[in-house]
Amino acid sequence: MAASGLPPAFFANARALARGELVPVAPRHASTVVLLRDAADGMQAYLLRRTQTMAFAAGMYVFPGGSVDPRDEMLDDAAWVGPAPADWAGLLSADERLAKALVCAAVRETFEESGVLLAGTGPDDIVADTTGEDWEADRVALIGRSLSFAGMLARRGLVLRADLLRPWAHWITPEFEPKRFDTRFFVAALPDGQRTRDVGGEADRVAWVRPADALAAAEAGEMGMLPPTALTLSEVGSYADVAAVLAAGDARDIKPVLPKVVIDGDDARLLLPHDEGYPG
Repeated sequence: MAASGLPPAFFANARALARGELVPVAPRHASTVVLLRDAADGMQAYLLRRTQTMAFAAGMYVFPGGSVDPRDEMLDDAAWVGPAPADWAGLLSADERLAKALVCAAVRETFEESGVLLAGTGPDDIVADTTGEDWEADRVALIGRSLSFAGMLARRGLVLRADLLRPWAHWITPEFEPKRFDTRFFVAALPDGQRTRDVGGEADRVAWVRPADALAAAEAGEMGMLPPTALTLSEVGSYADVAAVLAAGDARDIKPVLPKVVIDGDDARLLLPHDEGYPG
């Protein structure tokens, strides 16, 4: 997969990087979740359009997600159900401490940005409804960092359902970008009984859309997407339903992907590791 026509600012940064004039910033660890549901016309994915004021990916359609909060790794073992952090570590190219934080961030950010909570009172339970005013107050407090995710679960007597997530991909923002993330992608099914809410904040539009339709809209210039989003939609869209995607997540061999830019005169191409000409 290759792309040309980088925005002018990115092109200038890529040139500066190639000349040794730009020192790449360290990427921040982050998690994102491809939330899926089966519908009458086919499987759908949940997308948000980031506001134009955002410093990263402004105006782009993305999956729910965001940076790891240092407190994400503080979740007590008793509040965790499913594969242990040690089991996630190898899948996420992380140590056990970071793996716990990445999974917690995935669940927390999904709740913050969609109102969907992958948690329950035990291993066989999932929260049925998160639309009440009390839930909204907790969501806002999490965003404002006045409440930790571990604190919210403890107060409500809930456990994180790590078994509801599957690892999917690992993307690192190109070195020329001024804001960079080291992001693990997860897939998850929308829990029965729960529904997403347009919670505003960092997004000005949300949509449940079939992956093929989203990609067609992106091709037509109607939905802006970064390569990781488009490629992930293409991958999950190749499966018939949510169950098949989750099963595929159990078997994926995930390796970090760092897109790189190759400059040729006045043009630049963004290349992935499997593309011809990808710098070694």
